[in-house]
Amino acid sequence: MGTLQTEPARTRPDLLAAPVAAALASWPAQAPVDVDAVLVAPIDATLADTAAFCAAYEVGLDVSANCVVIAGKREGEIRYAACVVLATTRADVNGVVRRTLDVRKASFAPMAEAVESTGMEYGGITPIGLPESWPILVDARVIATPHVIIGSGVRHSKIALPGPALGALPGARVVEGLARPA
Repeated sequence: MGTLQTEPARTRPDLLAAPVAAALASWPAQAPVDVDAVLVAPIDATLADTAAFCAAYEVGLDVSANCVVIAGKREGEIRYAACVVLATTRADVNGVVRRTLDVRKASFAPMAEAVESTGMEYGGITPIGLPESWPILVDARVIATPHVIIGSGVRHSKIALPGPALGALPGARVVEGLARPA
């Protein structure tokens, strides 16, 4: 986890977006990963973007995960999904993601829509605490990673947790081949 100074996330709601703090507060006791294994670390908000963050905090791109919000239309209805992929890869938006959402065209959701829909800051969106109706598509490489670093819903911190925990989130589906090497 590089030089990050972590502590249990549920003890630091000041480092989390409100939906993330709420999701951790209601973390199921029977979840395969204990809530106290979800850690948070404060960071410089100007270094929240993946490349800058990894360089500044000595975190490998291979353990840093990105959560991107994808939107697609079907019969006039906008369908959203979150895709969680390692920073060494890119989500296959117009292949695997489009077919999984069953839409004609998929693309990254506009920033204002993503922020409004999630209640999180752009550049800090995380799969923890997303709207319940959204599928969370997790690349199989993410859950195969012992520990990953992801956003916390805000730009001034990051969450560290076991990769398998992301595949166990409500609404999560592990998808083989969701991402391609960058």
